[in-house]
Amino acid sequence: MKKVMIVIPTYNEKESLPKLIAAIRQIFPNIYLTIVDDNSPDGTGALADQMAVTDKQLHVIHRPAKQGLGSAYRQGFAYALGQKMDIVCQMDADMSHDPRYLLDMLRVIEKYDVVLGSRYLRGVRVDNWAFRRLLLSKFANIYVQFVAPLPFEDITSGYKCFRREVLEAINLNKVRSEGYCFQIEMTYHAHRKGFKVAEIPITFYERQGGYSKMSRHIIWEALWLVVKIRLGLV
Repeated sequence: MKKVMIVIPTYNEKESLPKLIAAIRQIFPNIYLTIVDDNSPDGTGALADQMAVTDKQLHVIHRPAKQGLGSAYRQGFAYALGQKMDIVCQMDADMSHDPRYLLDMLRVIEKYDVVLGSRYLRGVRVDNWAFRRLLLSKFANIYVQFVAPLPFEDITSGYKCFRREVLEAINLNKVRSEGYCFQIEMTYHAHRKGFKVAEIPITFYERQGGYSKMSRHIIWEALWLVVKIRLGLV
């Protein structure tokens, strides 16, 4: 049996995190989970600690302050590799990513190295998004395909699974971007190194509680990263 860990960054996800863990446990009673909490003011980290008392496969990493999505994943991935995981998955804590898709992702990764949960493969699959947010997300993917280009329909997806060999081959210490940018950069490095990347269709749901961490800085960072990829600077 392969060892699988899901890395879940959190910042003010106290409302949705218990729902997500319960949904995951209904499907995967014994899968390894790692919560990476950025000292959430709403007490998400303390709540995760309480759940870890009874859930022995749940580990919590506490960070002193909000340090960003990308660095949270880097730390979670490094922990997973240290725990000798064969497959490492990532997903949001806000119930935007349905855990049921993990069944398909883990099946597909038997033949691939990376699996992306795609909102835009063979159509658009988002639930209850404002048109402005959908437009921004779709434009980001079109921009990457045009400028980079990278042959994926949803390069900014945050729902992914990696074989450990992929994470070992990517120098995580040199992946410095956050948000959209981190998702683009990780998939770019995997693709550039010759790993096989598959996309499967998912439906993305509007978050349950909390608020979006999207910012102007994250958007500009992503735009500039794509230019650097095009120029061969990454």
